[in-house]
Amino acid sequence: MRHVIDQAVAWQRSGTRFAMATVLRTWGSAPHAPGASMLVSEEGRVVGSVSGGCVESAVCAIAEEVLAGAAPTVERWGVGDEDAFEVGLTCGGTIEVLIREVGPEVPLGRIAADLAAGVPVALVTRVGGGGGLAVGGGTVTGSLGDPQTDRAAALAADGMLGRAASGLVTSGNAAYGDIACAPQRELLVQSFASRPQLLIFGAAEFARPLAGIGAALGHHVTVCDARPAFAAPERFPGADEVVTDRPDRWFRAREDQFDATTAVCVLTHDHRFDVPVLALALRSRAGYVGAMGSRRTHEDRLARLRAAGTTEAEIARLRSPVGLDLGGRGPEETAVSIMAEIIAVRRGGSGLPLTDRLGPVHIV
Repeated sequence: MRHVIDQAVAWQRSGTRFAMATVLRTWGSAPHAPGASMLVSEEGRVVGSVSGGCVESAVCAIAEEVLAGAAPTVERWGVGDEDAFEVGLTCGGTIEVLIREVGPEVPLGRIAADLAAGVPVALVTRVGGGGGLAVGGGTVTGSLGDPQTDRAAALAADGMLGRAASGLVTSGNAAYGDIACAPQRELLVQSFASRPQLLIFGAAEFARPLAGIGAALGHHVTVCDARPAFAAPERFPGADEVVTDRPDRWFRAREDQFDATTAVCVLTHDHRFDVPVLALALRSRAGYVGAMGSRRTHEDRLARLRAAGTTEAEIARLRSPVGLDLGGRGPEETAVSIMAEIIAVRRGGSGLPLTDRLGPVHIV
């Protein structure tokens, strides 16, 4: 999408009118996920792709109608396996595409600047409406038409951006405090961000549901263990990679790839592996560092970390014993408590029951 956004910004700045076609939903097999976009200029130039096949001829024709004054439209194309390859849907399937003109009010320049700086950002468009919203880094640029819709859209986009997810959300019909109820809107969120990383060190039984839940929440999941018998890929179908290596060696070779969205969970219960990787993780940019173990194990681990040169400020970042107090038992419920704490830390949540809190609840 980077080259698509860059071209859109260039056309926007030069005053060239253009339409943008964006995948909203897919069913079955489709070559592009929701959020993929194609541009069609008033001069007939095409940049990007929504299907890679003959569907795009139809998209171009509709884009020309939109540029001639037709309203934004959502179109659906579906084919069987026997016709799929001809139209670019490699194994059959259906795609739904939003086609609309993008005017100068859409903050594409902000999107391009954040992309160039490596800052996660989302573009929000109202399906069937005008305007656009750029959301990221705690700031919002642009508008979808009214403040209530903008606030609801920004909260919805922030949730999608945290998962590096793109697609449709329904936002609105929620009132909080003295903020008026926002009208219900169908919104397209296009996220420009890497998936947050979940690093699990220790391929024990507790790691299996944690990897699965982490993947379901949009994380890029890595499971690492020095013991080949434990680090077996078939044990972790939800993980993106399962690595046999010493945790500290693997982490040290990649620590420049980790940032505030990275969560580190150490589950090995063996100080020979725990302490070296925790010392590295606590000095890194990882936003969450947790370790499993009893309170006695925790105290022993702290002493070993101090002996290894870990500072008190670094130790203060350690979440141990790991997870929120949900009263759960067993690997699955423990995994829920760990992921709940990761979400709370990343989002600034309190971990308290929503009945005890005021303010925003669930927007999407």
